[in-house]
Amino acid sequence: MGILSRASYVLRSKVNAVLNRAEDPTETLDYSYEQMRDELQDVKQGIADLTTQKKRLEIQKRRLEENVEKHNEQAREAVQQDRDDLARRALEKKKSKMNQIEELEGQIQDLQSTQDQLVEKKEELQSRIDEFKTKKETMKARYEAAEASTRVSEAMTGVGDEMEDVSRAIERAEGRTEEMEARSQAMDELQDTGAFDDALSDKDEIDRELESGKADREVDAELETLKSELGGGATAADEVDGTAETEVDADADTDVDSELDVDADVEPSDEEVEAELEELREEEESTQSK
Repeated sequence: MGILSRASYVLRSKVNAVLNRAEDPTETLDYSYEQMRDELQDVKQGIADLTTQKKRLEIQKRRLEENVEKHNEQAREAVQQDRDDLARRALEKKKSKMNQIEELEGQIQDLQSTQDQLVEKKEELQSRIDEFKTKKETMKARYEAAEASTRVSEAMTGVGDEMEDVSRAIERAEGRTEEMEARSQAMDELQDTGAFDDALSDKDEIDRELESGKADREVDAELETLKSELGGGATAADEVDGTAETEVDADADTDVDSELDVDADVEPSDEEVEAELEELREEEESTQSK
């Protein structure tokens, strides 16, 4: 097989494949049905034309028959007048007209036979068209039902072209969403670690940590001040209460001293609290300096 032959074969196969994909069986059936109806219409038109031609010949035949009768009368009249020459001429014309009538009768008979054949073919074609119409509607119904069933099955199984497009769209959306989530988490992590400096500030990570430690120390100092104020107020109240009890009942000194001794055993003194807070501050400063 030569190159041109192979190219022609491949081209025909490609075109045939495209036509097969583009062909709609229902449209093909309707087109075939219309073609058959057009053929039937052509046959009917042919029968009408043939019948018209036959009628013309029949009209011409009747005119010739009238002429034959006229020539007969002429021949009789000529014989009565002893005009044999005229009678002969009338009979000759009669003979010519009769020959024409005979020829027309043959043509009319042929046209009638052809007309009968065309009518028979028309009836057969009409029957075939009616049968084809029934099959066409049945096949169209079967095809449409199969097509609908196929679409439903493809939708249920997700193997159709549209469902495939939807699946790809969902996959792309999921991939994009996962990418954005990962990017968001990465940005949060970098922000937490201070990898990105604030674009509106000239402070770096060290400055921010120092400010945070300074704020913590200020909070601790304020807390110590509050504790000192609360501790001093409680001592003054105890002294006022002790003096009042002495003025009211001097005999109760022993009991008050006993209670104070018990309280001293239970609660630590202010000096111990201050010492413990001092140790905590020293540990905190040591940790921050490291």
